[in-house]
Amino acid sequence: MEYVIVGSSAAGVSAVEAIRSVDKSGKITVISDENYSIYSRCVLSYYLAGMMTEEKLKYRGEDFFKKHNVDSIVGKKVEAVLPGKKIKLSDGKTLSFDKLLIATGSRSKMENIPGVEKDGVFGLRNINDARKIEERLGKTKTAVMLGGGLIGLRAAYALHKRGLKVIVVVKSKHILSQMLDEEGAGFIQRRIENKGIKVITGLSAKEITGDKEVSGIILENEEKIDCQIVVIGKGVQANIELVKDAGIKTEWGIIVNESLQTNVTDVFAAGDVAQTKDLVTGESTINALWPNAVIQGKIAGLNMAGKNIKYDGSLGMNSVEFFELPTISYGITKPKGEGYEILVKKNDAQEIYKKIVLKNNKIVGFVLVNDVDNAGVYGSLIRKKIDVSSIKEELLNNNFNFAKILPLVKKYKEEFAEKEYKELVM
Repeated sequence: MEYVIVGSSAAGVSAVEAIRSVDKSGKITVISDENYSIYSRCVLSYYLAGMMTEEKLKYRGEDFFKKHNVDSIVGKKVEAVLPGKKIKLSDGKTLSFDKLLIATGSRSKMENIPGVEKDGVFGLRNINDARKIEERLGKTKTAVMLGGGLIGLRAAYALHKRGLKVIVVVKSKHILSQMLDEEGAGFIQRRIENKGIKVITGLSAKEITGDKEVSGIILENEEKIDCQIVVIGKGVQANIELVKDAGIKTEWGIIVNESLQTNVTDVFAAGDVAQTKDLVTGESTINALWPNAVIQGKIAGLNMAGKNIKYDGSLGMNSVEFFELPTISYGITKPKGEGYEILVKKNDAQEIYKKIVLKNNKIVGFVLVNDVDNAGVYGSLIRKKIDVSSIKEELLNNNFNFAKILPLVKKYKEEFAEKEYKELVM
């Protein structure tokens, strides 16, 4: 059996380990367009902030591929999936496969405004982005982030830590608009502004100025801001170009079924490039998050090796901490339509905000700011779709914890079938 995996980040690495757990002798080839060892993109901002060395980015040893008997091709892009179970590489060579996993991930969405091509304009998606930003720090006093999502704010936090003046420009009414409601985001915005990061909301940049290099931006209201670095954090887009002529169905990403297989036999997709069912909403979408990619890679790898494992679906969840203010969001945080019940508890003085979204007495989402201890408990109730009507009034109490759901664990023991729950339900 010849397995080919395109991409060597979370999903690709997870797939290698899964395949080898079943098939000890099949040929595995992993192809990456990067030259760098296996590293965690999740913590790039900590590296950029100077809080983590480059060595610490690596989450598998240098001998990972050798240890798993994998042929690794680095620094080459897969340009196309061809008929007859072949792929075409950027050097013109072709490679055959019996089973193919596309784990090409996603890239930063770049602004379509004049000046975006200038030196000093970056995304923050891979190690090369972080290195290039770092190289420019010596001649930078002010950095502007275009976008107030996780990428933009993580970059802002990192560059503030490096001593730069940092300005975040957000078109939305508030930061983290895809992750939080306005009230929850307000706690974070006040914290980062108090620490010296300026946030401009309701505006976007219409031009990046300078000759070859960035010298500033011009906002929609004609305000000019001098800066030497611009980081664009407008979300990500899936790297699906290699399948455009392969007859593989795509929408925002590559559409896969419960086995994480595409509509083409023996071609699978996992990670940020895969469009799967959202576990809470039931909609087909991309939840481009590291934990989802790891699970998808594992299941795709097992299925490629002959198993028949079903993927329940992905979850939208984010965890972030800026200036000692931890925040976690999960599932539906800004419900639209009828039938939702919202519970909120907050303490302005302690900067605590807790919000739970329910539908039909089941938790479908939550936001926790500065009090995140029960995130695991709420998350478990969401994944298992447990009716919480009997404890609904207690969910946001200060003394709520795992012990409060024990009656539910026993009542719904079929749902809590994992090993860690067995002693509790006996």
